[in-house]
Amino acid sequence: MTALFALATSLLWGLADFGGGLLTRRTPALTVVVVSQSIAVAVLGVVVVATGGWSEAGPQLWFAVTAGLVGPVAMLAFYKALALGPMGVVSPLGSIGVAVPVGVGLVLGERPGVLQFVGILVAVIGVCLAGGPQFRGAAVQRQAIGLTLLAAFGFGAVMALIAEASTTLTGLFLALFVQRVTNVAAGGLALYVSVRRGAPALPADGFAWRSLPALAFVGLADVAANGTYSIAAQHGPVTVAAVLASLYPVVTAVAARGVLRERLRAVQAAGAGLALVGTVLLASG
Repeated sequence: MTALFALATSLLWGLADFGGGLLTRRTPALTVVVVSQSIAVAVLGVVVVATGGWSEAGPQLWFAVTAGLVGPVAMLAFYKALALGPMGVVSPLGSIGVAVPVGVGLVLGERPGVLQFVGILVAVIGVCLAGGPQFRGAAVQRQAIGLTLLAAFGFGAVMALIAEASTTLTGLFLALFVQRVTNVAAGGLALYVSVRRGAPALPADGFAWRSLPALAFVGLADVAANGTYSIAAQHGPVTVAAVLASLYPVVTAVAARGVLRERLRAVQAAGAGLALVGTVLLASG
């Protein structure tokens, strides 16, 4: 079950990142974050009311609040990085954040087996190679790398926090709702400050209503990924769940290849293959 839900997480995050990166090429990143997360809040609010999730309220929700504060910073940095550099280069660097939940799992006493340990190393190396990272170039590219590393740490922290925010399915719905409400509040405040300082909140030709379905997909896929990751972490070793969930850059790179025709180099193809090998080792260990 852990492997299945963790792989679902990587698929959802990979597609959400691809959609978010595309949207920020036309719409300011803060606007993308706020609108997509607002849609997620509305849907989650209905789910919480329908399932009676309010009864699961407790001190553990502070983990969700903290994740909600860290999340917008990470998403904003990552979407800006995706808009600046090729998705196939930026996205794999974001997976470095897996070190945070893996470290938490090790501190809590988890000790992967030999096959799982080898799988972790192979998968992480594969994910990093899947983007064929390029560290040379203009200042814009260096800025994209810096933003991606900031996002990576934030994503890793969110993964560790959301796994501690609930112990039941209805509690998970409530935790995700609280996290997204905090996301919208923090992102909305940042957007307000940005606009007051003269930055545009919308493209020059106004809000693209045709983008609303894409914004909804990004918000809902992201929140669904948080949910599947929490389930994976609760039903198996966090070290395994975190590494399998971190395979999302491979999904983003493949989507970029299929839609944007970004060419995959030999090192990227080899990296994707190693990531798959690591996945098999983790699932069988």
